[in-house]
Amino acid sequence: MSHHYSGPDFGFPRGDARLDLTDLYAFPKPGDPRKSILIMNVHPSAAVNSPGPTTAEPFASEALYEFKIDTDGDAVADIAYRVRFSSSAGGAQTATLRRVVGAQASGMGDSGKVIVEGAPVSTGPEARVTEAGDHRFFAGWRSDPFFFDVQGARNGLQFTGDDFFADKDVCSIVLEVPNSVLGPKRVGLWARTLDGAGGKWVQADRGALPAQAVFLVGDERDAYLGGDPEDDARFVAIFAHALEHAGGYAPDEARRVAGTLLPEILSYDPTRPARFPGNGRTLTDDAGDAFLAVLTNGKVTEDKVDAHRDLLAEFPYLGPPHSA
Repeated sequence: MSHHYSGPDFGFPRGDARLDLTDLYAFPKPGDPRKSILIMNVHPSAAVNSPGPTTAEPFASEALYEFKIDTDGDAVADIAYRVRFSSSAGGAQTATLRRVVGAQASGMGDSGKVIVEGAPVSTGPEARVTEAGDHRFFAGWRSDPFFFDVQGARNGLQFTGDDFFADKDVCSIVLEVPNSVLGPKRVGLWARTLDGAGGKWVQADRGALPAQAVFLVGDERDAYLGGDPEDDARFVAIFAHALEHAGGYAPDEARRVAGTLLPEILSYDPTRPARFPGNGRTLTDDAGDAFLAVLTNGKVTEDKVDAHRDLLAEFPYLGPPHSA
């Protein structure tokens, strides 16, 4: 189920739905290949365990939401885009977007050059978009673009094509950036959420590739969600064990496949068309099917669910929220 419900027992990291990273997307801007679109979705509108709606406040004001960009292939961020939100006042929030480069990009904190300040957060059907120089920014409730048969996954991978996310929403952060700010070649991307409610920043969730943190981390969930891609080699054995169990892989093959999934980074070359898993990820790529094929060693290759039809042809590309 992509990265939704990555906390214990299909729950939320640190018990807060607003900190739950659900998906990361990266693709060239339609009609303008000089620019790229980066999308981080968080905060599922409905819980699975126990079923029911989550909080109406889109983003946590005591949290930080980050896009991480590795430009030299060492699995360490060289660029970071950081988004901080105001507290809700009369039901409204605003966002501040900062950019940081160099050594600070791999650290924790809300410093950086301000790109956008006081951007309105959308809660209704109208997408309130903020433009700042060569950047464009959106944050707010949107229709969840991920498609997957969640109940089938929880029922021993017995899929019926029931798309759990067809009527669900997420809170989206969408950036339009010139390719020149990403670096001159292929980059590695991931996203993370930080929780500052306790007085210091603590990494609550992180991810780039669908479903890994839900199905493969086992008892190492907290360590994995709180870790960094540069240290992901320590989880190869854990992933391999899960693959042996789920897909019947032989031990050596399980370790090999686990090594292809780690470090957990989304590879993206903005000069090439995007298609998951080879290059970035578009909103219609069937990432769920791609992961099922890996998880089961080719025994299960589809969940019988197709891409959503409420996507937009223009920024911010995600459809209006169902709850609006």
